Amino acid sequence: MSKVKELKDDALINVEVNKSFYFMVKNTLFYLFRVMDVKEEEREEVLKQLMSKSYNDMTHWEQAFYTTTLILAEIERQAAVTNQYQEIDVDDSIQG
Repeated sequence: MSKVKELKDDALINVEVNKSFYFMVKNTLFYLFRVMDVKEEEREEVLKQLMSKSYNDMTHWEQAFYTTTLILAEIERQAAVTNQYQEIDVDDSIQG
């Protein structure tokens, strides 16, 4: 019989995240958004519906998108709580 490790049911783990990892998660979410298998005009509605689904009723893509969104949201929440955001000027020409 093989064994695997998993978190205890009541576990809450603090994970330190640097800017590079934050951008990796953000880029993953952007990639998942770009490869959505729906027409561009349907994307907003698909994402709204995603938030009302049970995780077990989601497709694998939906689960990946949802999970990545939650990770990114928690990183950004913690950054706001600990005042670790900075505002930078962005060249309008690169925003698209």
